[in-house]
Amino acid sequence: MTIIERGYLEKLFHMDSGYVLTFSDTTFGHFMADAVGIDIHNHKYQSQGSSKAKKLRAFWTLEPDHLAGKAVTALIEYMEAHPLSDEISSEQNKLIETCKSIGHRLLAGKVNFDPLKQTAAAFEARHLAEQIRRMEQCVQSDPALAIGTAKELIETCCKTILAQRGKSLPGKPDIPELTKATLKELKLVPDAVEDSARGSDIIKRLLQNLGTIGNNLAELRGLYGTGHGKLAHSETLTPRHARLAVGAASTLTTFLFDTHRETAS
Repeated sequence: MTIIERGYLEKLFHMDSGYVLTFSDTTFGHFMADAVGIDIHNHKYQSQGSSKAKKLRAFWTLEPDHLAGKAVTALIEYMEAHPLSDEISSEQNKLIETCKSIGHRLLAGKVNFDPLKQTAAAFEARHLAEQIRRMEQCVQSDPALAIGTAKELIETCCKTILAQRGKSLPGKPDIPELTKATLKELKLVPDAVEDSARGSDIIKRLLQNLGTIGNNLAELRGLYGTGHGKLAHSETLTPRHARLAVGAASTLTTFLFDTHRETAS
């Protein structure tokens, strides 16, 4: 977020007097927890002071752009639902549109974790929820950790599904074994698709590709991610690589959990 963008946002949210819109400390805490899942009153956001405005400025400084964008977008939606006055000037409308554009820019490239979060809540999977939180926070700041966690996410997903179906694998299976067993249990293998089904060839190819996501992430983690050390050229890894890995893992695990839920006997 640039200094100019901050200026526009601070003006829109009336932060010059230390406040943020019409929030009290309590309502602002509840709002930020609901909007972005953080405790805005945590001591780490009080480096500049304890007012709501100063905490929000610290949040913008400390957190990755996509989280800042999520908060900005939520605040604008709140402001539009609870306008400070009945009449909005053309200048105010222009400021609102400018700030919406800032929010969209900050959100660009964001991985949508919402479906996966809902899945974690539905299965009461605390470990899964922690992995999602870690990926969400590290995509921008630590791509290697995000990639390592993406691989662990698939492992957790497969182990959870197999355990719930009474098909846990013995010993310490690696990710290819876990993925293969889970896809077979959920009948998500090419052989399970009847040749007479419309588009069967396409479906079979998709299922074959599905099975390689976990293997490819494991290889990528070995080269760049956490857990096996980093090579000298690991600095070439960027947030866009992490978004690709995390996005693929999130899509796969959401699909597997959805299939597990829909086909459970």
